[in-house]
Amino acid sequence: MSTAASRRRPVTIHDVAREAGVSRGTVSRVLNGGHYVSPTAKAAVDAAIRRTGYVVNRHARSLITGKSDSVAFLLTEPQERFFEDPNFNVLLRACTQALAARDIPLLLMIAGTEDERRRNLRYIEAGHVDGVLLVSSHSGDPVVARLHEAGVPVVACGKPLGQTAKVGYVAADDRDGARDMVRHLHGSGRRRIATVAGPPDTPGGVERLAGYRETLAECGLPVDENLIVTGDYSRASGEAAGALLLERAPDVDAVFVASDLMAQGVLDALARAGRRVPDDVAVGGFDDSPAALSSRPPLTTIRQPWDRISTEMVRMLLARIGGEEPAAVILPTELVRRESA
Repeated sequence: MSTAASRRRPVTIHDVAREAGVSRGTVSRVLNGGHYVSPTAKAAVDAAIRRTGYVVNRHARSLITGKSDSVAFLLTEPQERFFEDPNFNVLLRACTQALAARDIPLLLMIAGTEDERRRNLRYIEAGHVDGVLLVSSHSGDPVVARLHEAGVPVVACGKPLGQTAKVGYVAADDRDGARDMVRHLHGSGRRRIATVAGPPDTPGGVERLAGYRETLAECGLPVDENLIVTGDYSRASGEAAGALLLERAPDVDAVFVASDLMAQGVLDALARAGRRVPDDVAVGGFDDSPAALSSRPPLTTIRQPWDRISTEMVRMLLARIGGEEPAAVILPTELVRRESA
């Protein structure tokens, strides 16, 4: 074989073993988790992999282990929401980075329609991924139950609602974040504090509205149902909600909005009505997404720790794939003060 041809030959596990000065079996154990391998041998194998540029043949390994060595990011929202809502992109990027550190590919799957859901579930249940990072599930969504019945490890972003199956999840403390925002608006002298809540079949919709109601009572303010409007987390729904609030309560002086994207819509409605922000009406959002900084004025908002949420989701899913029981992690939020409130 010529020298050029040998350079083109893919590096094999035998090459790694020879470079590291260990057996092929030792290299195989390192590649499959490092069990029963001494720290010295593992370090030698890791160094040999770097020097040789060895790349795992995932197809061959999956035939041996019965695993695909890949994970799905399953978004149960319409495709247009994925491109409109910056939170999904932030979460996807952070999850991709967390898995890349473990050399695990992430497959994006969108199941916003019945056909998409059926097609994606069929693919997942066939064993083409080892687990699922489930994003934006709604109460009554059949996806969670189907994956549970199929024995597919799942970790959800946000607490799954209306599910009998025990599912691991990672969530920001939605209720406490809402409390912080309403306290901030009240502390700045606002007394007619409205809210644009998220969908009532989502954990954020439920928890943030509950925090709003509880904090009004804590501050000695009545809960006026005319000051509560529901949106679907889109900018258009926020604009429609803002217009409805101004029609119902022209004296409103603050609005807590359950997402930054909807808050942008509320700002549009206020500007169209000639209301100054924050002079006439203060506006607070939720997420601290890129939409908060691009708003005019920039949004006071509740920061969700997206990097920590992503890291925890990946950690928990890999633990579930390894056989651990489902768990729940709730992470603290942070009030970020900007010009809108």
